[in-house]
Amino acid sequence: QVHLVESGGGLVQAGGSLRLSCTASGLTFSNYGMGWFRLAPGKEREFVVTISRDGKTTFYADSVKGRFTISRDNAKNLVWLQMNSLKPEDTALYYCAAIPWVTSRRATEYDYWGQGTQVTVSS
Repeated sequence: QVHLVESGGGLVQAGGSLRLSCTASGLTFSNYGMGWFRLAPGKEREFVVTISRDGKTTFYADSVKGRFTISRDNAKNLVWLQMNSLKPEDTALYYCAAIPWVTSRRATEYDYWGQGTQVTVSS
């Protein structure tokens, strides 16, 4: 059974940083592109970033480009999201997700999802 478990969320002041982690089990991690999405109250689920299986290709949402960095370690089945210069509008529940073979900005194309970790940025 596949499990994705996010951690690292919390409360931070605007301008601060957080590092989210996502640990995967039950799948051949290196066969999956990984993505981060977020869901804020009253808004639709939003693509944040995706990374290819080998970690060499990434795509960021314009809203986080230059502030967030995704990385992965296939030996440890881990993907990270380093979030710097956080803004109140980054407040959301952040999910990691796995998609076989490719990368995608479309949430509907992802097969597996974690439960999410809450990020709250105060002004």
